[in-house]
Amino acid sequence: MSVEERFPVSRSSLVEKVRELVRQGNTRRVRLIHKGKALIDIPLSIDAPAAAVVVLAAPLLAAFVAIAALVKECTIEIEKEEDTNENKK
Repeated sequence: MSVEERFPVSRSSLVEKVRELVRQGNTRRVRLIHKGKALIDIPLSIDAPAAAVVVLAAPLLAAFVAIAALVKECTIEIEKEEDTNENKK
């Protein structure tokens, strides 16, 4: 089951927040939303090994840096796999 979350971010914290979300490993999709419109929508594979995620993160971050230069504030919306271990407690 997947869960969606939204995080308002400023230009200065956008890249660090995306980097943090990618490192978590359970993020399936990252969207950058500005004024109600998706500026970028990037699917991430949840089955990819850690090394592949790092390789994929570089172009992902470059795209977010380019867009961050154009917007002052935006929202990051993520879709992630729900942690099934927490549900069993």
